[in-house]
Amino acid sequence: MTDIAAKAERPSIMSFVKANIRDYALLLSLAAIMVFFQFTTKGILFTPLNMTNIILQNSYIVIMALGMLLIIVAGHIDLSVGFLSGFVGAIAGVLMVTNPFWPVEWKLGTVPAIAVCLLAGTLIGALQGWFVARFRIPAFIVTLAGMLIFRGLMIAMLSGRNLGPFPESFQAISNGYVPDLLAFMAPAGINMFALVVGAVVTLLILWSNWKARMLEQAHGMAEEPIELFYGRNALIAAAFLAFSWIMANHRGLPNVLITMFALVALFMFITTRTTFGRRVYAMGGNEKAARLSGLNTEKITIAIFAIMGGLSALAGLVYAARLNSAQPKAGAGLELDVIAACFIGGAAVTGGVGKITGVVIGAFIMGVMNNGMGIMGIGIDWQQVIKGAVLLLAVFLDVYFKNKS
Repeated sequence: MTDIAAKAERPSIMSFVKANIRDYALLLSLAAIMVFFQFTTKGILFTPLNMTNIILQNSYIVIMALGMLLIIVAGHIDLSVGFLSGFVGAIAGVLMVTNPFWPVEWKLGTVPAIAVCLLAGTLIGALQGWFVARFRIPAFIVTLAGMLIFRGLMIAMLSGRNLGPFPESFQAISNGYVPDLLAFMAPAGINMFALVVGAVVTLLILWSNWKARMLEQAHGMAEEPIELFYGRNALIAAAFLAFSWIMANHRGLPNVLITMFALVALFMFITTRTTFGRRVYAMGGNEKAARLSGLNTEKITIAIFAIMGGLSALAGLVYAARLNSAQPKAGAGLELDVIAACFIGGAAVTGGVGKITGVVIGAFIMGVMNNGMGIMGIGIDWQQVIKGAVLLLAVFLDVYFKNKS
């Protein structure tokens, strides 16, 4: 009788999937899109060179999307991130590259210039957050003004011209690769270090998921059917191992991939395991209630905008390093891809809802679509139409399932 009662209390696979339809739909959507473009591009999508390009092309989107999720969860929006990243790239150019149109020649090294740029981005973000928090000006207006200001300053600093090239040490931020420390163990053409790192990361993820499930079971909170748990983790392991094999067959792990992975892990920890993360979600769920319960919502708002500014600065450095120049059009439209990645990844328009994993998947959905459509020769006009339709569909489904529940 006890076994029968336990089976009756345990949710069925279908009922659990229905209750978590957005998470599973997101994963299935990414898998379906990748399979579709693998066939339509005649196998080009999964080639080592193209997969590396997808990483490089979308790294700065993922980096900014991590901060944008905090902004959206808290109930705000930041329209300035694109041109703020371009403006920081211009600052890096002025600090490191000789500019005949700039009155002072700084010639800073890579490390000091990066430090100045990251500090500048963080302070700019904090200033925008201060206007939002202290004077109750809608974030839409504050960051729209910021977008115009940063665009104008970027063009003025560069005098409307590209500024480059950057030193090789700076270019390595985006275009460099982790050296194969285990080359003596591998056959020619295979990056053994990438394989080992992929295997270790896979084991760590599986171990972390298993520990989390054991903790849930200890507190009687485990709802996911064991069949789904094993199936989901088997797919995760297969995806990570396949990806590491693809990277090992090219030049190994790009530096920016390591940076991106570290940031994703950090923000997953912040949003799920820290008091600050819980406070951001609480504020997004009901700011008035959060304030009445004793939370300093002004400090939280300033903090999340400062984080967003710092990540925008880092993304601007990655973008400038990849192009090997600071450009007066840098950052144009990036904010749209960043915001779209968050909403496609499951962030709620009304705030209070969103996951880091969803945002990363959303960013790569956009990235794979951009890459696949480019390989297929689809014009930029129709690419914009298709991306807009995907964004609208994602928000529609979010609202539909929320109203249904």
